[in-house]
Amino acid sequence: MAIRLRDRVYIADLLGKGEVGKEYTVAGWVDTVRAHGGIVFIILRDRTGKMQLVVKRNVSKESWKIAKSLNPESVIAARGALVESKAALGGRELVVSELVVYSEAEPLPIDIRDYRKTTLAKRLDWRFLDLRNPRNMLIFLVEAEMARAARDWFYEHGFVEIFTPKIVGAATEGGAEVFSLVYFDKPAFLAQSPQLYKQMGVISGFERVFEIGPAFRAEPHHTTRHLTEYTSLDLEMGFIDSFEDVMDTVEGVVRAMVRRVIEVYGDRIREYFPDARLEEPKEIPRITIREAYKLLESAGVPVEWGEDLSSEAERRLGEIIEREYGSPMVFVTEYPWRARPFYTMRKPDDPEWTLSFDLLFRGLEIATGGQREHRYEVLLRQIEEKGLNPKSFEWYLNMFRFGAPPHGGAGIGLERVVMQLLGLGNIREARLLPRDPERLVP
Repeated sequence: MAIRLRDRVYIADLLGKGEVGKEYTVAGWVDTVRAHGGIVFIILRDRTGKMQLVVKRNVSKESWKIAKSLNPESVIAARGALVESKAALGGRELVVSELVVYSEAEPLPIDIRDYRKTTLAKRLDWRFLDLRNPRNMLIFLVEAEMARAARDWFYEHGFVEIFTPKIVGAATEGGAEVFSLVYFDKPAFLAQSPQLYKQMGVISGFERVFEIGPAFRAEPHHTTRHLTEYTSLDLEMGFIDSFEDVMDTVEGVVRAMVRRVIEVYGDRIREYFPDARLEEPKEIPRITIREAYKLLESAGVPVEWGEDLSSEAERRLGEIIEREYGSPMVFVTEYPWRARPFYTMRKPDDPEWTLSFDLLFRGLEIATGGQREHRYEVLLRQIEEKGLNPKSFEWYLNMFRFGAPPHGGAGIGLERVVMQLLGLGNIREARLLPRDPERLVP
């Protein structure tokens, strides 16, 4: 009987639910090959796990000849009887009666069994091979599960998913951190965020919207926490009482993401990521940035009042909050006006500060948001105060002339959440094909 891939069973299902003595078909990549006389042992890997195949000369001489010459990472399929074995992975193995090679692998350019033997830069050059390491693949299974959990949470709480343009006519945040391009005969930019379009969704009448999609920042940074292209989980919600409502929403989404990953992948994460933080925070404290300045100064960390927190200040603040509050996360609120975009609402009684926040996770900002200015005249003044040209935002300003509810929102950096949860040393590990100032391929 010829092997049919439509009959294929995933390894995890076979090890967990397969009936001993019954024949099954498996397929995947050759992890290792060991020959001992008339027996060849193959460790086969698919996306769900690994299992041992036993190819015996006295069972199938043809399959035994093929098995002896296999190179690691060759793609094969095998059919055989499932038997119990104390020495095998998962306590079971497949005694092969038929073996098919679909693709013979050449010698590997990187060591995928021990990723630590290869630099991250070279691993990224050979990313398709790098991801065959179960530890590295797990990063993106976690990332996918986080995005799914966030989407589920949004739908359960009355949000509508939208899909906004990534080619825009004006820089969302203003400033120079945009990628310019020529759109036929017009100047255009890659979107820094869907901010203005999220607000349009609320003002259009959807009231609560979200999007999971790419964002672009032309930041010439060479750090372990910056990317020029990343995935942003964005939300915007209307008819709010204050920016506290937005923080409640962000907290709910992030908790759902962390909780789901622990439930689905907790055991595998503990196996591969010793620095992972696998616990849902009991309570996430909320402090103003002025309180953060004081905490940092008392710890001997220099800060400049009225300015944003530096990356080092955020890291140290994370340590202080962990020590004093027992939480890996903290909301820092009321950032200075000079450090926030033009659409941010200012404190009515103290306009040098804003109704905004950042969420820090283990000392790294993973989300930023706040209440938006919905009054046309105030918004117009704030655009001018930031040194921007109101004509560049005419279509946006028009929305606020015809009825805009109090609203607010936030953006959550997916890769940063994954990086901090798993304890990764470099955010490039949390991006399938990262982009930075030097890397444009693959």
